[in-house]
Amino acid sequence: MMRNDKNPNGSRTGNAVEVRGLVKQYGGPQGTRALDGVDLDVREGTVLGVLGPNGAGKTTLVRILSTLVQPDAGTAMVAGYDVLRQPRQLRRTIGLTGQYASVDEKLSGWENLYMIGRLLDLSRKDARRRADDLLERFSLTDAAKKPAVQYSGGMRRRLDLAASMIGRPSVLYLDEPTTGLDPRTRNEVWTEVQRMVGEGSTVLLTTQYMEEAEKLASELTVIDRGRVIANGGVDELKAKVGGRTLQIRPTDPAQLPAMARAIADTGLDGLSGAQAVQDEGLLYVPILTDAQLTAVVGLLGERGFGIAHIGTHLPSLDEVFLAITGQKTTSPSDSAPEEIAA
Repeated sequence: MMRNDKNPNGSRTGNAVEVRGLVKQYGGPQGTRALDGVDLDVREGTVLGVLGPNGAGKTTLVRILSTLVQPDAGTAMVAGYDVLRQPRQLRRTIGLTGQYASVDEKLSGWENLYMIGRLLDLSRKDARRRADDLLERFSLTDAAKKPAVQYSGGMRRRLDLAASMIGRPSVLYLDEPTTGLDPRTRNEVWTEVQRMVGEGSTVLLTTQYMEEAEKLASELTVIDRGRVIANGGVDELKAKVGGRTLQIRPTDPAQLPAMARAIADTGLDGLSGAQAVQDEGLLYVPILTDAQLTAVVGLLGERGFGIAHIGTHLPSLDEVFLAITGQKTTSPSDSAPEEIAA
């Protein structure tokens, strides 16, 4: 539940969420440390995507920031409120959608939303209007009068998302919000999240869908084993994994080995080397800068190699995630290249 009451003292840093040294351990001194000194900032009016494998600590982080669990150490400020010292005030500024729908099955969809609106001190008129509006936005108007127990799993999920948004929270936590939803409904959720951010809300999103993170998040934080192991913008993280790969298709595939040797002899292929894939008819050259790209293309032209096509490939967010968390990534040819020339 949530309400958009503004803290007059607010954050002076431009951050809606500030976390420092957050620690949470389960099972006593010899137990599992779910969070191990997490630092985190979420700028006001943005979406921060939190990625990590199962058991990384993402849900524990959300539960602490929504006052459902107390940390063992560290501090957290949300919307200018201290999570430990001002939990009641904080709860009136936030919204939360967990991994499982938590609606009242005996009430209709409309009654669920109206009740939450009233609990958040909306007037009867405003609560009715807000319930009607969100039911329409999430394609639930036709089922508005049906008890939630008759809803499908996807419908319950959409109703739960609508409930978290009814009070127009200043900070919204979405913990894997579109798990189990069909593509159309997922797009509806994305549209509504973008609408809320456009109206000034801040969103902390945990997700297993790389497409979702890339679609919604302006910045990403990767958590593994309770620690932050990487953060930054999508393109920034991609660059950390290895930047772009230049993909060159010669007019004569038999020239691939000679092209690779020419680039290697001049040291333009970096530490990992150019890779000729004969059956694909492509030469892959890791590049870090535009100057390096220009130099490679210029060299091949000077040596008289005919080029049928040149493109570049950025690692996908899936590849970034797998590389950062220490798992094997896919080959460069698994993603479509960005065309430069044909």
